Amino acid sequence: MKLFQKLLLAPAALGLMAPVAASASDLNVAGVRQYTTSEEQVTSITQFSDVKPTDWAYQALSNLIERYGCVAGYPNGTYKGGQAMTRWEAAALLNACLDRITEVTDELKRLMKEFEKELAVLKGRVDSLEAKVGELEATQFSTTTKLKGIATFVLGANSFSGSNALVQQNQANYGATTFNYDIRLNFDTSFTGKDLLRTTLRAANAAGANGSAYGTGLSLMEAFFEQPAGDNQIGVNRLFYNFPMGSELSLTAGAMVRVDDAGMLGMWPSVYPADTVLDFFTYAGSPGAYNLNGLGAGAGFVYSPKGIKGLTISQNYVSANGQAFANTGSGAGVTGNAGSGDPGNGGVFTSGAGSAAVTQIGYTGDKTPLIGGSYGLAFAYTYSQNLSLPVATPSASVMSEAATTDTYSSANTVALSGYWKPEKAALIPSISWGFGVGNYNLGLTGPNQTKGNVVSSWYTGLQWDDAFIKGNALGMGVGQAPFVSKNGQPGGGTPNDSNYMWEWWYKFQVTDNISLTPAIYYISNYDGANGATSATGAKTTSNLFGGLLKTTFKF
Repeated sequence: MKLFQKLLLAPAALGLMAPVAASASDLNVAGVRQYTTSEEQVTSITQFSDVKPTDWAYQALSNLIERYGCVAGYPNGTYKGGQAMTRWEAAALLNACLDRITEVTDELKRLMKEFEKELAVLKGRVDSLEAKVGELEATQFSTTTKLKGIATFVLGANSFSGSNALVQQNQANYGATTFNYDIRLNFDTSFTGKDLLRTTLRAANAAGANGSAYGTGLSLMEAFFEQPAGDNQIGVNRLFYNFPMGSELSLTAGAMVRVDDAGMLGMWPSVYPADTVLDFFTYAGSPGAYNLNGLGAGAGFVYSPKGIKGLTISQNYVSANGQAFANTGSGAGVTGNAGSGDPGNGGVFTSGAGSAAVTQIGYTGDKTPLIGGSYGLAFAYTYSQNLSLPVATPSASVMSEAATTDTYSSANTVALSGYWKPEKAALIPSISWGFGVGNYNLGLTGPNQTKGNVVSSWYTGLQWDDAFIKGNALGMGVGQAPFVSKNGQPGGGTPNDSNYMWEWWYKFQVTDNISLTPAIYYISNYDGANGATSATGAKTTSNLFGGLLKTTFKF
């Protein structure tokens, strides 16, 4: 309780003490005079010989002496705390304390007068802030929701070359200079401060009827991946809810969720790239294991045991057509699908679902033994069915002539990915790497049913943070997008489906919200095994060299 509050209670306290205090006629006036006129200045409670730290009012008495200096004792150096207090003595003590308060008040008045102009300016600023806060509270969209947006412009061109019969067709379709955009609006809602309800609206114009090279094939850009069907059409791109269950478990469920969304994977085993260019380099080396085409109804959990720091175990399931009526019938040539080559009518946990289930065990560390720096490593196993690869050669996408769409009956894929990042930005870059291999069952009947194609992929990404200027970044990636490394069909032989992909980019961080990223890239054997052999049996090539300027706005 503050001193002023104590003083307000003084009359009541004195009234309560009156029955036990001496009356005026019994007062020893000489004693009071000694108490009030003692010349000894008390500056510390230790000057009282009869006050001990164990006394119940020791701290209160100490505060009155040291902070306000309004407590006096008797000439013999005692306080006589156990003695009954007369109303006269109370009046003397109260008067001394009021004198001290008056001194403080006068000092405050002087200071307020001296800094009158500064205080007026501060008061004006406070009033202005209060008005702005009131306006924000009255006009805000929501007290629980934040809007985060990303708008992307891409100006780029591609040049195809080689002896492949498809080169001329590719140049005619995708060789022009194009200007495309993508915009995403994320509405992040939290009800407890630890949960997340995400709603994303998205639109773009790179994959319509006359789409650019950045919306298809191996030249697909991450900025245009998974956009709504049709140009300039706004669609719901995400709708899921993530929440913790205790301190070790996190759960996620949604009608529009992807296998890499919050709470679906324990970690993302890559620190490359700081700014995305080609989509292939955003899958930790295995688009088959981390198949992001599975956007739809799904759920997942992440378990992070307290006893092993950095370890995560996660499991998720997503059905891209989970909203549709399930059909478990068998079509011609494609097991579990309805109709020849048709991926079925969907559903959740049905043979007609276009789905993926990812199991991941990951580990991250703050300090790498011997060399320092942070690191991460993850193993993933994915079972998927009726779901096309997000980026791959045409042969790896179609898988077999038995399928009339870019889907396969089922696949088992494993991936191992990791990264290392130096403690400080320097000449040594961060290194991200990964590879994946999968066996694809084409759903054929008879003796060939279990014999599928083997699809492989790998990548390595190098990134220099704070390159040349703090906040900028330089990067380079190399790898092979998913290609058919083994043809499981009778007489299939070794397909000429392999490819190589390179990208080089530099990110200029113009402001906190705007960045410019020029990039160049090269893709060998762009069409894979399609048209790779001429009519005379000779191997042909189809290569792509391109460049672009990407502008990103974050708000």
